[in-house]
Amino acid sequence: MPGFFEVMIERNFSSAHQLRGYKGKCENLHGHNYKIEIFAKGEELNNIGLLIDFGDLKTAADEIVKYLDHRNLNELPPFDEELNPSAENLARYFLEFLNTRISDDRVSVYKVRCYETPTSVATYQI
Repeated sequence: MPGFFEVMIERNFSSAHQLRGYKGKCENLHGHNYKIEIFAKGEELNNIGLLIDFGDLKTAADEIVKYLDHRNLNELPPFDEELNPSAENLARYFLEFLNTRISDDRVSVYKVRCYETPTSVATYQI
C-alpha cells in the first residue's frame, strides 16, 4: 500500500449562530471561538519537496475565515437557508471550498475538523 504525505494548518475565527430545529439552548443565538484544522494529502511532492505551500493553503482558508469572522452565520449563504450552521456543516463547507481553490492535482484537502469548543469537535472527511 503506497504511503502519502499530509500537511495541516489551523485557522481561528469567532462567529455567532443558532441551530434551527434544535430543541435546547443552542436554538438561541450564541457564539463560539472556532478552531479549524485543515488536512491536505497527496502521494508525491513537487520539484522542491513540498506537498503544498503552507502559505497557499492559508491564503485559501483565510478567504473563508474573512467571510465568517465576527458575523452571524445564520445571515450568510449557504447557512442562511440551505444549511444549518452546525460544526459538521462548517467542516464540510471548508473542505469543499478549499478543494475548489487548490489547482494542483497532486494534493487535496481530505479532512477538516471544526472545534466549537476545546472539547466539542466535528470532522468531515472524504
